[in-house]
Amino acid sequence: MTIAFATCSLLPDGSDDVQDLIRALADEGADAEPVVWDAGADWARYELVVIRSTWDYTDRRDAFVAWAESLPRVLNPAAIIRWNTDKRYLRDLAGAGVPVVPTLWDPDDIPSEWPEYVIKPAVSIGAGDTARWGPGEEDAARAHLRSLREAGRTVMVQPYLSAVDTAGETALVFCGGEYSHAGRKAQILTAGAGVQGWVRDDPTRGQVTPSTATGAELEVAGRALAAVPQGEDLLYARVDLIPGPDGAPMLIELELTEPALYLRDAPGSAERFAKAIVSRLA
Repeated sequence: MTIAFATCSLLPDGSDDVQDLIRALADEGADAEPVVWDAGADWARYELVVIRSTWDYTDRRDAFVAWAESLPRVLNPAAIIRWNTDKRYLRDLAGAGVPVVPTLWDPDDIPSEWPEYVIKPAVSIGAGDTARWGPGEEDAARAHLRSLREAGRTVMVQPYLSAVDTAGETALVFCGGEYSHAGRKAQILTAGAGVQGWVRDDPTRGQVTPSTATGAELEVAGRALAAVPQGEDLLYARVDLIPGPDGAPMLIELELTEPALYLRDAPGSAERFAKAIVSRLA
């Protein structure tokens, strides 16, 4: 059996996760290799394509989704990819009762009810075109909002939750629908950094350390995954949570397309994922 791990031209050998999975799959008797998603590969020669580090698609999402839909067999499924690559999916989850960070969609102006807030486009990864704004930055925040809207992008505005600065985000990683492990990600966005978003030469920004999910976090993650349309065929999922004003976990993002899985922070996780992949081909 031959498996392709879809990646991007910026990472032709794939991410750390991909390399770990290739080694774990070899122990399972399966061949796997990284393949750049838009390089014109013969995808029919692979029994399965697993989307991993395709981190350059945001400026051409339609082409990326069409590519996924053209594949003979892909995980996560193409229908999930179409739904999940636009953060408007959060509206569906909120409508299903999942506690999602409050979001204003395409507002005409910046919010007056939140002392600090984040403006970002609905199609983005890695905090791209995302910024944290606060008192005294109203003109710059309005310019950011206006620039995204004028570019025809759906805009999201969310309150900046102060727990990010202390507790950070907790990312719960699921394999085949089962909880695998968790990582704690330190704050990324920097106050006063503008659309640049963060101090890029600060190695502590976004640093991930191993964590253990609480019962409350697992409960919210389970509700989010249960609300995913056609979610029964998920190979992987990463549920990103942050404490709300009352300390209860709230969903900031549900990553079902190309999330880092933090395999190197969780011994045995690459082997679990390799077995799950092989089981899909059995």
